[in-house]
Amino acid sequence: MATPISAALVQKLRETTGAALMDCKRALEESAGDFEKAKDLLRIKGLKTADKKADRAANQGGIGHYLHHDGRKAVLVEVNCETDFVARNDKFKEFARNLAMHIAASKPQWVRKEEVPAEAVEKEKAMILAESAEEMAKKPEAARAKIVEGRMQKFYAQHCLLEQPWIMDDKRKVEDLRKDLIASIGENITIRRFARIEVGE
Repeated sequence: MATPISAALVQKLRETTGAALMDCKRALEESAGDFEKAKDLLRIKGLKTADKKADRAANQGGIGHYLHHDGRKAVLVEVNCETDFVARNDKFKEFARNLAMHIAASKPQWVRKEEVPAEAVEKEKAMILAESAEEMAKKPEAARAKIVEGRMQKFYAQHCLLEQPWIMDDKRKVEDLRKDLIASIGENITIRRFARIEVGE
């Protein structure tokens, strides 16, 4: 016999995840009322939805902006979606605003790791090898490659916006938030570019 799911629990899941009401109800039914399992189910569904929409053109959108209270740093970020209707959506606008605030605090250099110039990647790899020469000498080739790859991931997490830990929840990356928004809104969302200005930099 199916576990009865209260409307209050469905509403709580909706507020927590931003997912559609029926999706929340289905996730709670599938997880027999287990709130955390239902959140995981929605997240998996969201990732699949985001992957399916990744190739769709996103030519509409808006500019998120942030000016720090001391007036010494500011950010503009272009976030794209598929329709003007979604560009006016409060959830979309809030994401763009929060993203601008994140950029002000986290100082990324690029949007995604594919944008990092090849010379910057090679320079970082050379530094990793130089810093760990002694440690690397004792390791087999495959292990050395894994160490370099692991440290490159840290480099990307520091310098690439989508790879950075989200300032409001460092267990999640900016990319996770983008995919959650796609799942919730139902359109492809992309971050095209940003500009960060700080006095004296």
